[in-house]
Amino acid sequence: MIILKTQDEVEIMAESGKILGHILKTLQSVAKIGMTTKELDNIAYRMAKEANSVPAFLNYRPSGASKGYPASICASINDVIVHGLPSNYVLKDGDLLKIDSGVKYKGYCSDSAITVAIGNVSETAKRIMRATELALMAGISQAIPGNTVGDIGFAVESVAHKNGFSIADGLTGHGIGRNLHEDPYVLNFGKKGKGELLREGMVIAIEPMLTAGRGE
Repeated sequence: MIILKTQDEVEIMAESGKILGHILKTLQSVAKIGMTTKELDNIAYRMAKEANSVPAFLNYRPSGASKGYPASICASINDVIVHGLPSNYVLKDGDLLKIDSGVKYKGYCSDSAITVAIGNVSETAKRIMRATELALMAGISQAIPGNTVGDIGFAVESVAHKNGFSIADGLTGHGIGRNLHEDPYVLNFGKKGKGELLREGMVIAIEPMLTAGRGE
């Protein structure tokens, strides 16, 4: 079921997003060669608490999971696209680090990710970072009342293919609000005019995930 938000709720979610944005920008600036992903997780936890919010990922237990997630961020290295667990892994030159996180502020969640080039990364890594950013902007441009989730997916996929990349299978965006994951699914592919109609008051997380392989 899609839960429409009031203007007041949207404003609280915007504040939640600002907190998360500050955390992610900080992690981007401090992630360096020699640092562990667990250290980054500790920073994210502390910053969320200092902002009077709570890490939305920590202890989050999606449907079907046997236990809650044990960290404040996902830290995925190189070929791992998402959901990598922070650890004592030491970042090294050439790593492509994907940091995904969320916070809950005044009862409302935010969810976002950022990709960080550690040291000197490959040209392919640079290209996929830029293409993913462009795909996100294309998807956001279609997120207006009267369009559909298919319009968003079509825009994301078109940018990916134009730049020679594929869409990662089985990984999608989603609605968000009091819960980290809400309806609808926001696929990274689709057909114009198809799928759920976008309405005023819907809040969604658009999450383009591109791969240099075939997406499998």
